[in-house]
Amino acid sequence: MISSSLKELAYREQDGLEVALLWDPRSNDVCVDVVDQRDDSFLRIPVAGPFALDAFHHPYAYALAVDSTGGRVAQTAAAE
Repeated sequence: MISSSLKELAYREQDGLEVALLWDPRSNDVCVDVVDQRDDSFLRIPVAGPFALDAFHHPYAYALAVDSTGGRVAQTAAAE
């Protein structure tokens, strides 16, 4: 995902965390960026489009959806 083409769809900030939902119109990829200003860490989480808003609200749950080799794990909706 090339950052110069990213469009910010949503943004929130709370308790030192900045979360942005980003979309690349050229590739149609979606990701969530998380900046933790408390420890200067940054995390970019690629997500499937149907899960974008949920990932924006719960980014750390989706950060766990990356396997140990760095590959993406299939994202499926959980039954409630």
